[in-house]
Amino acid sequence: MSLTIAAIEKAQPGITPDVRTTAKSYKMGDSSGLYLLVSRAGGKWWRLKYRFGGRERGLSLGVYPDVSLTEARQARDSYRAMLATGVDPGEHVKMLRASRMADAARQIAATRFTLDDKGALSFRFGNRRLCLTPEETSALRGFLDTTRSVAREVTPCP
Repeated sequence: MSLTIAAIEKAQPGITPDVRTTAKSYKMGDSSGLYLLVSRAGGKWWRLKYRFGGRERGLSLGVYPDVSLTEARQARDSYRAMLATGVDPGEHVKMLRASRMADAARQIAATRFTLDDKGALSFRFGNRRLCLTPEETSALRGFLDTTRSVAREVTPCP
């Protein structure tokens, strides 16, 4: 039996709809492995249960009502299509998350040092920012150029 929005809204935390007994959490099944997990605390999470490589696996699709019933069904259908092509949806989600984190790290590294049109340099260290005036920036450049020239002449220590 497919879920309805009315049944989802009526679901109460810790009380199963069939027996009216308290439980830690319970599942309200939709179809093709999609179900709503209702916790004792009142949270409602969309989950997808699937098998890949002979093992049962699960995937979180989001929290109700942030993810609606139709959005959860669309996500289920797209993940089922991945399974049909031989791709594990859980591993796919992990790779997407890792690439998003790597992109964010690249953006942070790219914005760590900035030089404005007046020649002022600014550094970002975590949540703090150090801004130099154009005069301080030119003095720093002179210092770095001097230390680079000295470092080239020094022989490595044994």
